[in-house]
Amino acid sequence: MNQVPNTPAIVVDERILDANISAMAAFAADGNLTLRPHAKTHKIAAIGHKQLAASSPGLSVATLGEAQYFFDYGITDLFMPYPIWATNDDAETLTTLATDGVLAVGTDSVAAVHQLADVTRQHPGVEIMIEVNSGHNRSGVFPDQVVPIAAAIRDRNMVLRGVFTFPGHSNAPGEHTNAAEDEARTLKAAESYLHEAGFDVPVLSGGSSPSALATVADGATEIRPGVYIFGDAKQYELGRIDVDEIALTVVTTVVSRQEAHEDAPARIIVDAGSKILAADRASWATGYGRVLGHLEARITALSEHHGTIIWDSDDLPELGTRLQIIPHHVCVAVNLVDEVYVSDGENIIDTWRVGARGMNS
Repeated sequence: MNQVPNTPAIVVDERILDANISAMAAFAADGNLTLRPHAKTHKIAAIGHKQLAASSPGLSVATLGEAQYFFDYGITDLFMPYPIWATNDDAETLTTLATDGVLAVGTDSVAAVHQLADVTRQHPGVEIMIEVNSGHNRSGVFPDQVVPIAAAIRDRNMVLRGVFTFPGHSNAPGEHTNAAEDEARTLKAAESYLHEAGFDVPVLSGGSSPSALATVADGATEIRPGVYIFGDAKQYELGRIDVDEIALTVVTTVVSRQEAHEDAPARIIVDAGSKILAADRASWATGYGRVLGHLEARITALSEHHGTIIWDSDDLPELGTRLQIIPHHVCVAVNLVDEVYVSDGENIIDTWRVGARGMNS
């Protein structure tokens, strides 16, 4: 990756990216699942269009800012799986996206439904998905709590699209299958409560990257993985992907090389710190990422512009050596840069702007 002019920098191998997109699309088609990828991972219109070309009807987004960005680039079928608390400042965006495109948003309370209805003046195009808690214990109600929310949606003459969940507890060692089973059981239970109360439930939405391939038959009708396009060190350490499925790395330069001395271990310092790798790290992880080609090396500490790596042998890389680091959590890393380089595996062939970067609201 010597063609990268300055380090640290993010590089995406387009061949692997395209293969990952195709593989998940094929899995979804084989399982009769709608694939609505979560675009918060990449925040790049060019990648969103690749996902639509691979048969996804639209994208999932984290914020209205992301929704507006992708809408402006021609991706107009959007779902925000988040318990939105709408404000008057959101009114124009919500109504425009719902009038000129297809928009669904999440909720997990009666109060939020009324707030959304008030802000949008009960715009019939803003569809609503009720979030249910399938074990991650973040936002979302339990299945026996969905009917009052659905009733509020009906009372305000708005549209109930279905229910959704995030099986985030799949991001723990050995839990992807259990999380997928929890997801299916929770979605079907919510559907049952709603059917008994007279509501149609067209969509049951679930599926995170670690659990997507374990999706239970006759459970979710839609999955929303995000990380699958790039892969990262977390998914590798969970055993959900192989190294050859990792499409994104951070190219970095060795700027310091220190032999072991007294109590200090042998180590190298690279110019990729928390301002590009991000300090997000699961408690069970071996470090802040992995080094491609040296997977036993450990990134033990990050400062803003320093990454400390305990090498996998006594033969430390020379100063100026370029390495490729697999970030622990790729979604956070991408949000820290303005653009990414695109490679064909050997040469840099393009750059893509991270257009939705920083759109946190």
